[in-house]
Amino acid sequence: MAKYRTPLRYPGGKQKLSPFILELIATNGMEGCQYVEPYAGGAGVAMQLLIDGHVNSVHLNDSSYHIYSFWYSILNDTEKFCRHISKSLLNIEEWKKHREILRNPSEHDIFDVGFSTFYLNRTNRSGVLSAGVIGGLAQEGKWKIDARFPQSELINRIELIASKKDSIFIYNKDAEQFFSENVPSFSKNTFMYCDPPYFNKANGLYLNYYKPEDHERIANTIQNVNNIKWVVSYDGVQNILDFYRNRKSFLYQLQYNVAKVYKGNEVFIFSDDMIIPRDSSLSHISDALKNNLHLFEMYA
Repeated sequence: MAKYRTPLRYPGGKQKLSPFILELIATNGMEGCQYVEPYAGGAGVAMQLLIDGHVNSVHLNDSSYHIYSFWYSILNDTEKFCRHISKSLLNIEEWKKHREILRNPSEHDIFDVGFSTFYLNRTNRSGVLSAGVIGGLAQEGKWKIDARFPQSELINRIELIASKKDSIFIYNKDAEQFFSENVPSFSKNTFMYCDPPYFNKANGLYLNYYKPEDHERIANTIQNVNNIKWVVSYDGVQNILDFYRNRKSFLYQLQYNVAKVYKGNEVFIFSDDMIIPRDSSLSHISDALKNNLHLFEMYA
């Protein structure tokens, strides 16, 4: 499952965790289920599971109009989008043009916002839309603006995703609105993966981010979902552990690559009815599971 399916680079992108999400789906007998992400972002896990045939459909919500515009455009204007990629000029003048579109989205149509979102995502440092261009405006760095813009490969990813468009449903709602309006209507055979913005450093990574009180409120909202199975991943800070203290959870180490590589603790949190696999093909998850045998006591 190593091949990247999403065309977006995303801070803390979780596609590397796809094997464990699949293991959760398999352990709970949910292969071929409906899959939901209220915080879709780059949707790396969703695209991996859908394209590899493990889930029947995916529902992707993102409160960011920029991100929604990207997904809408590649699904509804695929040929035009790919043509724009193939003709893209990778220089600072072009980058500035797309930056202005993102700064003034109401003045442009949804396709232009979607494509400019994609362009800056692929040409900015670490894929952060508010960050500077790779190599700097003077293009004197080791890496240049085109370092993360392999045109043919990106076109292939988008065409593959678009071939599954009948199984992809997208929403542009605030997460709490999505939880109240959409989640209750999902069938029991639905698996939901929630990956909210980081508690720490979120304001430097996302255009939309939460304050501490927002994290607490969304924690209560998620924990009141009882019609479907769900899993949450977060940075493993004490505040988050406190918000979910009555749920099954375990900490693990994840390596980030945002400006610089560093390792941090993350936490997985599970709905009460989720059966947790006793092992994982991911070594760092496997180690964490072995250190949290209490998760399996209720199934002994």
